[in-house]
Amino acid sequence: MKKQQRGRTGSHRRPRKSPERQKSVLFDIISGTVLIVAVCVFVFSLYQLVMMLIPYYTGGKEYDEIQDLAVEADADGTGFSVDFDELLAINSDTIAWIRFDEPSIINYPVVKSADNEEYLTKTFAENDNKLGAIFMDMRNNSDFSDRNTIIYGHHLNVSPDMFSRLNMYEDEEFCKEHPDFYIYTPDGKIRTYTVFAAGEISAVSENYVVDFASDEEYEAFLGKCSADSAYPVDVELNAQSQIITLSTCTNDGDANRFVVRGVLTAID
Repeated sequence: MKKQQRGRTGSHRRPRKSPERQKSVLFDIISGTVLIVAVCVFVFSLYQLVMMLIPYYTGGKEYDEIQDLAVEADADGTGFSVDFDELLAINSDTIAWIRFDEPSIINYPVVKSADNEEYLTKTFAENDNKLGAIFMDMRNNSDFSDRNTIIYGHHLNVSPDMFSRLNMYEDEEFCKEHPDFYIYTPDGKIRTYTVFAAGEISAVSENYVVDFASDEEYEAFLGKCSADSAYPVDVELNAQSQIITLSTCTNDGDANRFVVRGVLTAID
């Protein structure tokens, strides 16, 4: 009788993975995890960027619509006129319109509130938005009759809107080429101001005085304004001069401001 072959008991063993193969799998897992995290971070960052830029877009679009509604001008910029009835229907705080030939983007309605806080975060149409509005100092008279009228506007690092392009007047040649800006008022007058000083100044109150006890005090203030300018400008100033101070923030936080000061040289 043939002997039966004794069968093997137990299951076949799986071949063990080599150390190199294990390292490869581990590397793939780590790489995949890192990729997923990187994509998540990118998507979140993109979301934050979009959310940050939306107010600038919507605010800029709002001001474009206001210009289309209230401003008429020829293709070359001549014949510029402002419909203040339209502006006042939108916002009763309207007191003026400010316009530069260049930088042409500075072309906005001007408002005045009971304080200097409201329009830091509210547009001309009174919508909450970080663009804010161009507004006159609450201490000033709305008819631009003060010796020093102060107008504020934001400097925006990611947008050219508001007073973001005011610092183009750091360049003396730019000032020589574009020395004037204009204020339009509801009484139909056009006031021309010629820049006599531009530069970065301290934010302390002595640079933002609107009332002066005497002609001598005012003339001393005008002298200080000229001395603080980044370059000299040959414009006549005296105790009868009426000036406008255009003020915006800088990248130095709350310590300094960039200002452009213009003196009234014509009323049409």
